[in-house]
Amino acid sequence: MTNALQRRVEVNLGASVHPSVGAFAKKLAVQECAEAALFYGSNLRTGELEGVLDFYLLKPGPQQERIWPRVGYHEWTYDGIELRAKVAVMSAEAFLKAAAGELKDTTIWARFVQPSALVWCSGEQSRQRIVQSVCAAAETASRLAVALGPETGIEDEYWRSLFQATYKAEFRVEKSGREDSILSLNRHHFTGLLSSALAAQKIEFSETGGIIEPKMPDKQKQGIQRWWRSRQRLGKPLNVIRLIKASTTFDGAARYAAWKVERHTGVPVELTPWREKHPILAAPGVLFKIWRARRRSSGLKG
Repeated sequence: MTNALQRRVEVNLGASVHPSVGAFAKKLAVQECAEAALFYGSNLRTGELEGVLDFYLLKPGPQQERIWPRVGYHEWTYDGIELRAKVAVMSAEAFLKAAAGELKDTTIWARFVQPSALVWCSGEQSRQRIVQSVCAAAETASRLAVALGPETGIEDEYWRSLFQATYKAEFRVEKSGREDSILSLNRHHFTGLLSSALAAQKIEFSETGGIIEPKMPDKQKQGIQRWWRSRQRLGKPLNVIRLIKASTTFDGAARYAAWKVERHTGVPVELTPWREKHPILAAPGVLFKIWRARRRSSGLKG
């Protein structure tokens, strides 16, 4: 039987996107032999095509790589539109387990309780599996939000507690108040999501005048808090390991870095075969070029 959370997720995943986004997602998914492509990030919210589009490609079968996802950068021109994408690849099976909180990972359910769109999939069975996974992400996140949040409060207070905790657990730098930006910019997405996710898990709560009071038993809450502490301890080490892996396996890293440098500094970077093959070794030379260009533009002699 379809519950309110599932209906909600199906509608959200079916969000319309620019035709070029769907075409790019399909091209990348077919190349990777994936069964589904999820689109997320600020470009989904704004509908803009500038910058870098964010995709997750989910492959059939068991997860092959122990450290996931595998990340790459791709460029493509569609109908005269130049597109860029950062693409993460992992198995649909691992994605579901991570979303359900069965793995030590904290990134999947924290990311996909936020808006995403299923922009390509291979068939109805794949679509149902992705709906199930995104529902699981919302359920995992809502359980933790209640376990970490206040005894009673408005919905935003629970989500705020959740995002503050996950940011602290991960090896990343976020501006103070980042959780408020997420909630305010995605107001329609989060309004009522906590109630739907709790109801789907048969976690009792009352709601009066916008004030939510979860009825989660103390034993269950303490168990969730223990579950979180074990993942919190591993959050930063896992992030470091993934960063180290990405530094050697990031497909298209040099092209991505060259684009970022020119976008943020205005200094074009020539992408030679050597720089593309050895992006880390090439970095000092690129930084020196930027420094020298800035000195020239400021009227200083090199």
